[in-house]
Amino acid sequence: MAPTRQKTDDNEVVFWTLQMSDFSDYMNKVITNFEKENPDIKIKWIDVPFSEGEKRTLASVLSNNPPDLINLNPDFAALLAQRGALFEIEEKYTSQFNKSIINSLKTDGKLYSLPWYATSAITIYNKDLLKKANVNLPTTYEDISKIAPIIKDKTNKYVMLPNITENDTMVKILNKYGINSAENINSEKSQEVFNMFKNLYEKDLIPKESITQTHREALEKYMAENIVFFQAGANFLTMIKENAPSTYQNTDVAPQITGDLGQNDFSLMNFVIPSRAKHKQEALKFALYLTNKENQLELAKLTNVIAVNKETLKDNFYKEYEENDLMSKARVISANQLYNIDPPMKPQRNQKEINTLINTAVQEILINKNTTKNILDDVSIKYKKLIAD
Repeated sequence: MAPTRQKTDDNEVVFWTLQMSDFSDYMNKVITNFEKENPDIKIKWIDVPFSEGEKRTLASVLSNNPPDLINLNPDFAALLAQRGALFEIEEKYTSQFNKSIINSLKTDGKLYSLPWYATSAITIYNKDLLKKANVNLPTTYEDISKIAPIIKDKTNKYVMLPNITENDTMVKILNKYGINSAENINSEKSQEVFNMFKNLYEKDLIPKESITQTHREALEKYMAENIVFFQAGANFLTMIKENAPSTYQNTDVAPQITGDLGQNDFSLMNFVIPSRAKHKQEALKFALYLTNKENQLELAKLTNVIAVNKETLKDNFYKEYEENDLMSKARVISANQLYNIDPPMKPQRNQKEINTLINTAVQEILINKNTTKNILDDVSIKYKKLIAD
């Protein structure tokens, strides 16, 4: 269902994206087609550098003349929604999307954004090293823990570099065990998960750099064949192919590593409409047009992103692949993971600070600064303050 149009003197929708200039042909084509179908609405597209997105958006939404439609990440969108800076979107406009994804975007039960595209990490692994170790492909973090000493013994390599202190990595891992609140961050299950990584770290079964390094360093270690598994988006396959062709020859892909709940994590980019926008209904109409079946499929074929339109995900592009075509295999695996994402990780108030709090706790637990229970009890207290602020 498309929103009804509001007549205004000047129906120019100002539309901001984040670093989409590489796909300007696609964007301009979609805009031209939309304007032909809606001759009384004009779209003014402005592409903003990724590094400036949040700063410029914050300044604009507080002004009296913000853009009408803005491309943002969910964490920052949730922050703006909590401040009352965004227009609420009615549920009736979400029928073309995956319901679980829509639920993941809600703030206090209300929807202030629409998804544009998704990514969902896969497991990239070295077939030769796995064969040398003579172990089965892991599906859970418990499996990783079990095969890590065998891999070290048989190949003298590490199982993986989990980059557990990077941004929201540990928060996403915890969510796979149903640990996602101040009340259960210090539960027995939570302690088990943290101690699982502590054990790997103390026994030198993951690199010592795991305590500080990011997915970029993990990629380097994978390309150098120093780790067996690397969890990342399908786009990293291109980097491996270009920079380490011999490693790429030994590479295969599998679904991402899961926890107790068996669900997958994912990342989104979305659209928001500022509450002070002058053309809210026109902006909503354009957002729904950008995310229709055809436009989603065309964007997906140009990029490595996953569509969020339900009908697009049924296309053969997301269903079929040749066994020796790693990119298409990764795409199909990633898309299938979107059917099993409940419960999704939802941004909370002060999410960035919560991430930092948990990342600091990981470091303290791994270096044995205190008992895991004491550290997590302290985290729980600080966590409660952060969500109450």
